[in-house]
Amino acid sequence: MIIKTLIAGMYEENCYLIMDEGTKELAIIDPGGQPNLIEKEISRLDGKPKFILLTHGHMDHVGAVIELMNKLNIPFYISENEEQYMKNDEFVFGSLPKASKYLKEGDTVSLGNNIIKVIETAGHTAGGICFLVNDELFTGDTLFQGSIGRSDFPGGNGAQLIKNIKEKLLPLGDGVKVYPGHGPASTIGYEKRNNPFL
Repeated sequence: MIIKTLIAGMYEENCYLIMDEGTKELAIIDPGGQPNLIEKEISRLDGKPKFILLTHGHMDHVGAVIELMNKLNIPFYISENEEQYMKNDEFVFGSLPKASKYLKEGDTVSLGNNIIKVIETAGHTAGGICFLVNDELFTGDTLFQGSIGRSDFPGGNGAQLIKNIKEKLLPLGDGVKVYPGHGPASTIGYEKRNNPFL
Protein backbone atom coordinates (compact mmCIF):
# COMPACT_ATOMS: atom_id res chain seq x y z
CA MET A 1 0.00 0.00 0.00
CA ILE A 2 1.20 3.48 -0.86
CA ILE A 3 0.73 6.22 1.76
CA LYS A 4 1.21 9.86 0.84
CA THR A 5 1.01 12.67 3.40
CA LEU A 6 -0.10 16.11 2.25
CA ILE A 7 -0.08 19.07 4.62
CA ALA A 8 -3.27 20.89 3.77
CA GLY A 9 -4.96 24.10 4.82
CA MET A 10 -4.11 26.96 7.16
CA TYR A 11 -3.95 24.67 10.21
CA GLU A 12 -1.31 22.45 8.56
CA GLU A 13 -3.46 19.36 8.88
CA ASN A 14 -2.22 16.00 7.60
CA CYS A 15 -4.34 14.73 4.73
CA TYR A 16 -3.46 11.17 3.76
CA LEU A 17 -3.84 9.46 0.42
CA ILE A 18 -3.71 5.69 0.72
CA MET A 19 -3.63 3.59 -2.44
CA ASP A 20 -3.70 -0.11 -3.20
CA GLU A 21 -0.75 -0.72 -5.52
CA GLY A 22 -2.44 -3.48 -7.49
CA THR A 23 -5.81 -1.92 -8.25
CA LYS A 24 -4.82 1.77 -7.83
CA GLU A 25 -7.95 2.26 -5.70
CA LEU A 26 -7.35 5.29 -3.50
CA ALA A 27 -8.88 6.69 -0.32
CA ILE A 28 -8.57 10.26 0.91
CA ILE A 29 -8.39 10.61 4.69
CA ASP A 30 -9.26 14.01 6.22
CA PRO A 31 -8.89 16.45 3.31
CA GLY A 32 -8.63 19.65 5.36
CA GLY A 33 -8.07 22.10 2.52
CA GLN A 34 -6.31 22.80 -0.77
CA PRO A 35 -8.36 20.45 -2.95
CA ASN A 36 -6.28 21.33 -6.04
CA LEU A 37 -3.10 20.13 -4.30
CA ILE A 38 -4.84 16.88 -3.36
CA GLU A 39 -6.18 16.37 -6.89
CA LYS A 40 -2.74 16.97 -8.38
CA GLU A 41 -1.18 14.34 -6.14
CA ILE A 42 -3.92 11.83 -7.00
CA SER A 43 -3.17 12.40 -10.69
CA ARG A 44 0.56 12.00 -10.08
CA LEU A 45 -0.08 8.68 -8.35
CA ASP A 46 -2.44 7.67 -11.18
CA GLY A 47 -4.93 6.74 -8.46
CA LYS A 48 -8.59 5.85 -8.78
CA PRO A 49 -10.35 7.71 -5.95
CA LYS A 50 -12.96 5.55 -4.22
CA PHE A 51 -14.08 7.47 -1.12
CA ILE A 52 -13.22 10.07 1.51
CA LEU A 53 -12.84 8.89 5.12
CA LEU A 54 -13.19 11.37 7.98
CA THR A 55 -11.77 10.78 11.45
CA HIS A 56 -13.94 13.63 12.78
CA GLY A 57 -15.77 16.73 11.63
CA HIS A 58 -13.64 19.68 12.72
CA MET A 59 -13.28 22.26 9.98
CA ASP A 60 -9.52 21.79 9.61
CA HIS A 61 -10.12 18.15 8.63
CA VAL A 62 -13.07 18.56 6.26
CA GLY A 63 -12.41 21.81 4.38
CA ALA A 64 -11.89 20.21 0.95
CA VAL A 65 -14.53 17.46 1.21
CA ILE A 66 -17.33 19.07 -0.81
CA GLU A 67 -15.11 20.18 -3.68
CA LEU A 68 -13.40 16.78 -3.93
CA MET A 69 -16.73 14.93 -3.71
CA ASN A 70 -18.10 16.94 -6.60
CA LYS A 71 -14.99 16.93 -8.79
CA LEU A 72 -14.09 13.27 -8.27
CA ASN A 73 -17.67 11.99 -7.93
CA ILE A 74 -16.92 10.02 -4.74
CA PRO A 75 -18.76 9.66 -1.40
CA PHE A 76 -17.57 10.51 2.08
CA TYR A 77 -18.00 8.48 5.28
CA ILE A 78 -18.08 9.70 8.89
CA SER A 79 -19.49 8.75 12.30
CA GLU A 80 -23.17 9.55 12.71
CA ASN A 81 -22.45 11.06 16.16
CA GLU A 82 -20.15 13.55 14.49
CA GLU A 83 -22.76 14.66 12.00
CA GLN A 84 -25.09 15.68 14.83
CA TYR A 85 -22.49 18.09 16.21
CA MET A 86 -21.73 19.48 12.74
CA LYS A 87 -25.36 20.54 12.38
CA ASN A 88 -25.23 22.62 15.57
CA ASP A 89 -21.74 24.14 15.74
CA GLU A 90 -20.11 25.59 12.65
CA PHE A 91 -17.50 27.52 14.66
CA VAL A 92 -15.31 24.45 15.25
CA PHE A 93 -17.01 21.91 13.00
CA GLY A 94 -17.15 22.09 9.23
CA SER A 95 -20.38 22.15 7.26
CA LEU A 96 -21.08 19.11 5.10
CA PRO A 97 -24.07 17.52 3.39
CA LYS A 98 -25.44 14.23 4.70
CA ALA A 99 -22.84 11.46 4.59
CA SER A 100 -23.16 8.64 2.09
CA LYS A 101 -22.46 6.14 4.86
CA TYR A 102 -21.98 6.18 8.62
CA LEU A 103 -19.06 4.34 10.18
CA LYS A 104 -19.09 2.68 13.57
CA GLU A 105 -16.93 0.42 15.73
CA GLY A 106 -16.02 -2.81 13.95
CA ASP A 107 -17.04 -1.69 10.45
CA THR A 108 -14.69 -2.47 7.58
CA VAL A 109 -14.35 -0.97 4.13
CA SER A 110 -12.28 -2.44 1.35
CA LEU A 111 -9.67 -0.62 -0.71
CA GLY A 112 -8.37 -2.90 -3.41
CA ASN A 113 -6.83 -5.83 -1.56
CA ASN A 114 -6.70 -3.95 1.75
CA ILE A 115 -9.28 -3.91 4.54
CA ILE A 116 -9.74 -0.68 6.50
CA LYS A 117 -11.01 -1.27 10.04
CA VAL A 118 -12.95 1.37 11.97
CA ILE A 119 -12.10 1.99 15.64
CA GLU A 120 -14.27 4.38 17.65
CA THR A 121 -12.11 6.63 19.82
CA ALA A 122 -14.44 9.33 21.11
CA GLY A 123 -12.89 11.95 23.37
CA HIS A 124 -11.45 14.65 21.12
CA THR A 125 -14.95 14.72 19.63
CA ALA A 126 -18.01 12.61 20.39
CA GLY A 127 -17.77 10.73 17.11
CA GLY A 128 -14.02 10.50 16.62
CA ILE A 129 -12.76 7.39 14.85
CA CYS A 130 -9.43 5.93 13.76
CA PHE A 131 -8.68 3.80 10.72
CA LEU A 132 -6.43 0.72 10.84
CA VAL A 133 -5.06 -0.67 7.57
CA ASN A 134 -2.66 -3.56 8.08
CA ASP A 135 -0.14 -2.09 10.57
CA GLU A 136 -0.88 1.55 9.70
CA LEU A 137 -3.13 3.54 12.05
CA PHE A 138 -4.66 6.87 11.04
CA THR A 139 -5.59 8.63 14.28
CA GLY A 140 -6.89 12.06 13.29
CA ASP A 141 -6.69 14.22 16.42
CA THR A 142 -6.99 11.30 18.85
CA LEU A 143 -3.27 10.54 19.24
CA PHE A 144 -0.22 12.56 18.23
CA GLN A 145 3.49 12.02 18.62
CA GLY A 146 3.99 12.81 22.32
CA SER A 147 0.48 14.17 22.84
CA ILE A 148 -3.26 13.57 22.55
CA GLY A 149 -6.13 15.60 21.14
CA ARG A 150 -7.61 18.47 23.11
CA SER A 151 -10.98 17.78 24.66
CA ASP A 152 -12.35 21.25 25.43
CA PHE A 153 -14.41 21.59 22.25
CA PRO A 154 -18.11 20.58 22.10
CA GLY A 155 -18.42 16.80 22.48
CA GLY A 156 -14.93 16.41 23.94
CA ASN A 157 -14.16 14.28 26.99
CA GLY A 158 -10.56 13.95 28.17
CA ALA A 159 -11.03 10.92 30.41
CA GLN A 160 -12.88 9.07 27.66
CA LEU A 161 -10.15 9.94 25.15
CA ILE A 162 -7.36 8.52 27.31
CA LYS A 163 -9.45 5.42 28.11
CA ASN A 164 -10.07 4.74 24.41
CA ILE A 165 -6.42 5.21 23.50
CA LYS A 166 -5.28 2.87 26.28
CA GLU A 167 -7.93 0.20 25.69
CA LYS A 168 -8.26 0.27 21.91
CA LEU A 169 -5.08 1.65 20.35
CA LEU A 170 -2.17 0.65 22.59
CA PRO A 171 -3.05 -3.08 22.44
CA LEU A 172 -2.70 -3.02 18.62
CA GLY A 173 1.03 -3.62 19.01
CA ASP A 174 4.24 -1.64 19.39
CA GLY A 175 5.10 -1.91 15.70
CA VAL A 176 1.90 -0.25 14.47
CA LYS A 177 2.73 3.05 12.78
CA VAL A 178 0.69 6.07 13.86
CA TYR A 179 -0.29 8.70 11.29
CA PRO A 180 -1.80 11.64 13.21
CA GLY A 181 -3.89 14.57 12.05
CA HIS A 182 -1.06 17.03 12.73
CA GLY A 183 2.69 16.69 13.13
CA PRO A 184 5.06 13.78 12.51
CA ALA A 185 4.27 10.08 12.39
CA SER A 186 5.03 7.82 15.33
CA THR A 187 4.49 4.24 16.49
CA ILE A 188 2.37 2.70 19.22
CA GLY A 189 5.55 1.51 20.94
CA TYR A 190 7.02 5.01 20.99
CA GLU A 191 3.83 6.46 22.46
CA LYS A 192 3.67 3.76 25.15
CA ARG A 193 7.18 4.64 26.26
CA ASN A 194 7.22 8.41 25.78
CA ASN A 195 3.76 9.99 25.67
CA PRO A 196 3.28 11.85 28.99
CA PHE A 197 -0.52 11.66 28.71
CA LEU A 198 -0.46 7.86 28.67
